[in-house]
Amino acid sequence: MNFAIIGASGNVGRKTIEILEKSRIPFKKLYLVASEKSAGKTIKFRGEEIVIENLESYDFSKAQITFFAAGSQIAKEWVPKAAKKTIVIDNSSYFRMQSDVPLVVPEVNIEALNKHNNIISNPNCSTMQMVLALKPLHDEYKINRVVVSTYQAVSGAGKAPMDELFEQTKDYLENKKINSKNFTKQIAFNLIPHIDTFDKDGYTKEELKMTNETKKILDNEIDVTATCVRVPVRTGHSESINIEFDNLYDFENVIKILSNAPGCKVIDERKDGGYITPIEAEGDYTTYISRIRKDNSNVKAINIWVVSDNLLKGAALNTVQIAEHLVKKLKL
Repeated sequence: MNFAIIGASGNVGRKTIEILEKSRIPFKKLYLVASEKSAGKTIKFRGEEIVIENLESYDFSKAQITFFAAGSQIAKEWVPKAAKKTIVIDNSSYFRMQSDVPLVVPEVNIEALNKHNNIISNPNCSTMQMVLALKPLHDEYKINRVVVSTYQAVSGAGKAPMDELFEQTKDYLENKKINSKNFTKQIAFNLIPHIDTFDKDGYTKEELKMTNETKKILDNEIDVTATCVRVPVRTGHSESINIEFDNLYDFENVIKILSNAPGCKVIDERKDGGYITPIEAEGDYTTYISRIRKDNSNVKAINIWVVSDNLLKGAALNTVQIAEHLVKKLKL
């Protein structure tokens, strides 16, 4: 069998290549595809220089599973065409809320893969790390409400915003004028409570994604409210999450449940540095949970701190894990 990556030259595309390089999934050939701008360039994979093909002329029937890592506009145009010839795992937001497209986090709702029309959607990076922690708690205690504030790295916006953070930092330190191209305000030594566009109620699309996707993945009855903030961090999203249960809980059992959550690791020492920060999670497949504590204002609630590499579990890693399950399921 063969794999293909659409958007191979971008941040998520390159991370997908890195993960497949280490993966034990059996496949024969990897096709790399991108826009005309990147076509003809080469990327090294398992000792071989693979030439990037032009999306406009690529034959989707060459691969059994195709990863799309190219954004919503590309997905809108090309995924329906591709799905006629290959199983698509799409990183964009375009298909996530369509009722006939499964939105999958393997550790949380792998059963959603039982039915698809050759299109499988990868959740938003900030949603993904949150539901990893929520799932086992919801199974045990039933979650009524979640209040989350995110602190999201610039890599979640793409390569140009990453470059801009570095450029602005340099200019700031050299007392030069700061120019914002990819952000609504200065990002260096600052933070911006605004990711994606605003809706009529004042929420941003990023915040609504967290609400709607959590409901679809986990339980439509869970109430979710989010505030999403862009911070001057290169890679790694962090989240402060308040979780309210239906009934009273056993705190020691909560810690035990989180310690056994698939894909997660609890690092929660109540001392200086006894928690995980984004720089420590960068390059790591694990989603980390720290600062577990009772909500002193609500006997049915707890607070936790969750950190994960948004380019790995928040994007590329999850798609490869989905592909691994598909290979086993279909015995490709």
